[in-house]
Amino acid sequence: MSREQGKQLLSRRTLLAGAAAGTALSAGPLRGRAEGIQYAVNEIAPGVWVHQGRHELFSPRNAGDIANAGFVVGNEAVAVIDTGGSATVGASLCAAIRAATDRPVRYVINTHMHPDHVFGNAAFVAAAPAFVGHFKLERALAARAERYIAVNRELLGDAAFTGTRLIPPTVSVSDRLVLDLGGRSLVIEAQPTAHTDNDLIVRDVETGTVFLGDLLFAEHVPTLDGSIKGWLALIDRLVSISAQRVVPGHGPAAMEWPEAARSLRRYLERVASDVRAMIRSGRTMADAAASAGLSEKDAWRLFEDYHGRNVLAAFAELEWE
Repeated sequence: MSREQGKQLLSRRTLLAGAAAGTALSAGPLRGRAEGIQYAVNEIAPGVWVHQGRHELFSPRNAGDIANAGFVVGNEAVAVIDTGGSATVGASLCAAIRAATDRPVRYVINTHMHPDHVFGNAAFVAAAPAFVGHFKLERALAARAERYIAVNRELLGDAAFTGTRLIPPTVSVSDRLVLDLGGRSLVIEAQPTAHTDNDLIVRDVETGTVFLGDLLFAEHVPTLDGSIKGWLALIDRLVSISAQRVVPGHGPAAMEWPEAARSLRRYLERVASDVRAMIRSGRTMADAAASAGLSEKDAWRLFEDYHGRNVLAAFAELEWE
């Protein structure tokens, strides 16, 4: 694929799998799948497939299908990058993989701890892959397991949540790890605290495709669960990497880099700047939550659902500068 073709970001093929078909990698049918869920994956580069999640909150209607997920097919095996927000969604991803290839899933890689990226792991357990994550991921999941399960069961409802459980990593990445899929290598790199304290990125060497997880948001307002200062510093470093295309954790299936980072950086810079100004003027955290960063409101979906929490997290960090 030429550079110009890569810039067009056109999908080479699209596969559509219904949730009811998603049993191929499981020990048996997963009960309680949400009926009528259609799960499309697009081949954004040769052997690189991405599903685009919805810009919605968790609900029984979407079964937790609110984040991007993908998989890379090598000569011998498949690696999955994030699995969705429930076993229901993970099963649909399984079905999409089986529609694309009969090669086994050798690795399931989680870019970070959030439920919309990890709860689909349960659908892959029977295939016995290695579950790969940041070296801080296991601790982060353990600390939040009870809350994640209770909250998301309530949000999804028992039917859509059935079969969902947290699967800890079996392979931890503290720096850099290369995975072999047979004639194709994936490079996994752990990142410093930014969106969370357990982010990692995945590069497909063959096509120059980089999965950034939630270190990159597009369209969907960013969510801050780590360090706003760390995230801005990391963006400054990541924009220098070479990539034919990047896959955000939320947003289009593929984007040009580094152009894709502009809106995210602008949002984080605006929040940080407004919060710092309010701290200097003696304003409270509540004042900041009500007014900081509001100039970004029309640029992002789900702004009212997440932005206030971002401001509170930024204030708690920046008031100690």
